[in-house]
Amino acid sequence: MTSILTNNGAMVALQTLSSINSDLTDTQNQISTGKEIGAAKDNSAIWAISKVMESDVAGFEAVSDSLSLGESTVAVATAGAEQITDLLKEMKEKVVAATGENVDNSKLEADVNELKNQITSVIGASQFNGANLLNTAGGDITVLSSLDRDAAGAVTASNITVASVDFEAGLDLTTVDMTDSTTAEASIDDIEALIQAAVDGAAALGASAARIERQNEFVTKVTDAMKSGIGSLVDTNMEEASARLKALQTQQQLGVQALSIANSAPETLQQLFR
Repeated sequence: MTSILTNNGAMVALQTLSSINSDLTDTQNQISTGKEIGAAKDNSAIWAISKVMESDVAGFEAVSDSLSLGESTVAVATAGAEQITDLLKEMKEKVVAATGENVDNSKLEADVNELKNQITSVIGASQFNGANLLNTAGGDITVLSSLDRDAAGAVTASNITVASVDFEAGLDLTTVDMTDSTTAEASIDDIEALIQAAVDGAAALGASAARIERQNEFVTKVTDAMKSGIGSLVDTNMEEASARLKALQTQQQLGVQALSIANSAPETLQQLFR
């Protein structure tokens, strides 16, 4: 039955065209924003997961900054400890030379005193942003190393603690005496102990520096992997979206034509009344 009051064909064509236009708008938004899921209404479950992961990425980026700061602090302290080790080795040469009978102990002692002053200066200068692992006042430093999320969603912070080697208190330079050959010879054991303490301190700092560096590399890789995971969840597949856009544009054109045909159908009724 054909009616001039109810055009069922036009209503179906209009609904189809409306659906096509809605899909076309969604596809255009996906292409323009680059995100297939840009809001909770698109897919609430995936959107929620992506937002939690994005917050974790932001946290890990802050962790990376913390590790970089800690790595720089330890690197400065390590450089200072290695320099002090070299200065103590040079001091040892002076002490051994002072054990001879025909040497100028006063000049050698003056050289050693300058080396002592240099060591004290290095200890004081081996700081980064106010943190000094070689003096007494500096103390240990704690570096944020990770944010661990369990299955229930609880987040726990993990830290790396770098112990101060405290050369200010641990290296007693006053034990090295070069007044004469006898005191110089007695100081050899003392300088050996100082060198060993410096080597042990530098080695400990080096181990901490290596651990922080490895952790920073790991955090960077985890952050990149999480970003990739977020992208696979919410980013638009541009090739697929392009093909879909072309198909929807064609469907839109056909839908407009179908609606035009349906709207013109009642006009044929005029022929019945001629």
